[in-house]
Amino acid sequence: MLVIPSIDLASGRSRVVFWPGVATGIGAPTDRPDRIAEHFVGLGAPVIHVVDFDGARAGQPVNLEALGAIAARVATPLQLAGGVDDPDAIRLAFAAGATRVVATMALADDPAALRACLDVAGDWLAVGIDPRPDRLATFQWRRGTPPTLADLIDELAGAGVTRLVVSHAGPDGDRSGDDRLAEVAAMASRAGLELLVAGGARDLDGVRRVRDAGAAGIILGEALLSGAIDYVAAREAVS
Repeated sequence: MLVIPSIDLASGRSRVVFWPGVATGIGAPTDRPDRIAEHFVGLGAPVIHVVDFDGARAGQPVNLEALGAIAARVATPLQLAGGVDDPDAIRLAFAAGATRVVATMALADDPAALRACLDVAGDWLAVGIDPRPDRLATFQWRRGTPPTLADLIDELAGAGVTRLVVSHAGPDGDRSGDDRLAEVAAMASRAGLELLVAGGARDLDGVRRVRDAGAAGIILGEALLSGAIDYVAAREAVS
């Protein structure tokens, strides 16, 4: 399973200050996204996930300069989430240095927009979904009746999506989180989709549970930057 570091961008900076040497008192803290990405790429990160918080609110990428700075510093694929729900936004993201994008669940409810985005991004488009039953039921669907999770996954696969990013599906301290994630992973596998899990782990045991559920990768942000989970140890835990 891939362990993918995530950097949350706001006003061109990382929302979480990172100090890789805090335990030993060496080095210095940084909120520069390019330096944070370089650190994790140096440890073997296969992908860097970048969340444009300002872009999510604006509906289009905002932190393009910061994204470009990361791309100029590392040769590792960059996966951008936030503000990339239309073809023009995806083009902006790719021009700035992103190689993958993650659209929101709203795109799953707009077949024409989904097709237009797939025409631009192809296999490099992932769709993020929140699989919790209450969130699916209360989401502002354009259709008359909310889809089941299985139907939603099958629809996305049928449209040509090859990758899902699920949030809030991982362990939450009891069996329900583990069971829900395993259920989503099984549905994704049957549909031929790669499944990445955003968060869902507070420690190495949580990372292992995400692996055991069948996910292809886990995206970790604050847990890595705060030092709660050591990146090298996480990679070893799932190898």
